[in-house]
Amino acid sequence: MSIFDVAGVGALPSFLALLLAGTLAACDSGETTSEEQARPVRIITVEEGTRNETVQLAGTIESQIQVDLAFRIGGRVTERLVNVGDAVKAGQPIARLDPTDEENALRAAESSVVAANAQLSEARLNYGRQRHLYERQIVARAALDRAEQMLTSAQAAADAAEAQLGIARRRLDDTALYADAPGVVTVVGAEPGEVVQPGRMIAQLARDDGKDAVFDVPAAMISASPPAPEVLVTLSMPPRASAQGRVREVSPRANTQTGTFRVRVGLIDPPAEMRLGSTVTGSVTFGSSGGIEIPANALTRSEGEPAVWVVDPANKTVALRLIEIGRFAPTTVVVSNGLMAGDMVVTAGVQALRPGQTVRLPDTAS
Repeated sequence: MSIFDVAGVGALPSFLALLLAGTLAACDSGETTSEEQARPVRIITVEEGTRNETVQLAGTIESQIQVDLAFRIGGRVTERLVNVGDAVKAGQPIARLDPTDEENALRAAESSVVAANAQLSEARLNYGRQRHLYERQIVARAALDRAEQMLTSAQAAADAAEAQLGIARRRLDDTALYADAPGVVTVVGAEPGEVVQPGRMIAQLARDDGKDAVFDVPAAMISASPPAPEVLVTLSMPPRASAQGRVREVSPRANTQTGTFRVRVGLIDPPAEMRLGSTVTGSVTFGSSGGIEIPANALTRSEGEPAVWVVDPANKTVALRLIEIGRFAPTTVVVSNGLMAGDMVVTAGVQALRPGQTVRLPDTAS
C-alpha cells in the first residue's frame, strides 16, 4: 500500500509542501554553518619602521662632592655653629670641642721641652769639659765616651719633647672644626653637649663645585645606551628650568632591592632654580631604532612563548607564528624577529582562533 492510498489524493499537496520546506531548511542550515565557520576578525598589515626612542626617568639634584666634616679627636661638643641649609665659606668654623684637656696637655708638653733642653745644655757643657781634659790627657778615653753618650741621649730626649709639643699643639687646634671649601650644610650629626668619637660626622657639606642629576636606571637601559649620551634634565615642577648634562659616573653594582644602577649626570651650567634635592626628569634619545610595531592586543602565547595570528591572504586562513619582542610600550610592542613587512596580523578576536581556521576579513586593512 502506498502513501497515496493511505493519505488520499488530497494529502499530496500538503506532503509536497512539507518536503519542500524541509529541503529549504537543510540548505539554509548548511549555509549558516559555513558562514559561522568563517570568523570575522580585524587585521593590520605590518610595516618596517625606524624611529628615535626617547626615554625619561625621574631623579634628584645632588652635589657632585659631599664631604662629612668630623673632628680628628674625641671630646665633648661645646657648640655647633651651623644648621641645615646654611651656606658656609672656606675656613668658616663649624663646631668646637671642650679644649681643657688639650690645653693641659699642651702646657705639659711645653714643660717637658724646657726640662729636656736644660738637660741637653748640661750634657753639652759636660762633654766640653771632658773633651778639654782628655786633650790635656788628664782623664781617660772612657770618661769622654760617657760624656758623649749622655749628650746623645739628651739630644734625643729634647727632640722627642719637641715632637710631643707639636702633637699637643695640633690636638688643641683640632678642637675647632672648620669648613675646607665653600658649600651648603645638608646634614648635621651632633648636638652641643654630646661626647663624640674621632671621625664622627658633625656636619655634611655639599660643596659648590658642581651639581649632579642622580637617577636609578634599569640594567637593560644601560646596556642599550650609546656611549656618553647627552641628557636633558628638566625640573619636574614649575618653573620648567632645564640644563644639559653628560653621564659622569655609573655605579658598578646594582641595588640589591630594585636591581637598578645609580647613574650620576653632571650638569652643564645649571640654573639657580635647580636647588639641591629638587625632583627632575632626565630625557635621553637613544637614536634610530628599527622594528615592526604592532598593537599589544595582537599578542598571544604558544608553548609559553609570545606569538601572533598571521592571515594567509590566498585562502583566508590563520596560522600561529612565534615572535621575538624587542621592547614594550604602553599600548604597543616592537617585534624584533618573526614578522616581515606585508604580513597580515590579527588584532581582534585572537582568543577564539585555531590553526587553519577560515576568517572573514574586513573590506579594508590598515
